[in-house]
Amino acid sequence: MLRTLLHHLAEGDVWDAAVGGPVDEKTVTAATRTLTEAGWEHSVEGRWIRWRNLTGDAGVQLDAFAAQSANSSLATWTVWAGPNVNRATWAVRASPYTPAPLLASLAKDLAHATGTRPAPTASQRTTQPITTPPILPLLPNQQSVSRSL
Repeated sequence: MLRTLLHHLAEGDVWDAAVGGPVDEKTVTAATRTLTEAGWEHSVEGRWIRWRNLTGDAGVQLDAFAAQSANSSLATWTVWAGPNVNRATWAVRASPYTPAPLLASLAKDLAHATGTRPAPTASQRTTQPITTPPILPLLPNQQSVSRSL
């Protein structure tokens, strides 16, 4: 994640094209396409649109209110990992001016780092037969042979 962020910061061309552009449907789609393709859960909770991985311990959040308030100090985007977005172990917060290619790269890294395939359904799971060791036949009680001298 950090490498991706630094790489995009070093490339000035993505910033030139995107700075000043509002967050719109096209931006959101471009930034989160990888998450949708990875089968992440998508939900709308009040003013937040969230994409979470299957275990719920990583995600991307868009604050729709902050996205429409260009002069707001609220984070528009939050890329996070941890117990939940409000108690994240780490988080990258971004403004509405953050280029969609940067957000898409961060989302791609996060999706690949935390899992990109949907969990198999019960009908798709293969079961392994439980094997038990064979039962040993009972041997008749053998008396030990004793030798006396």
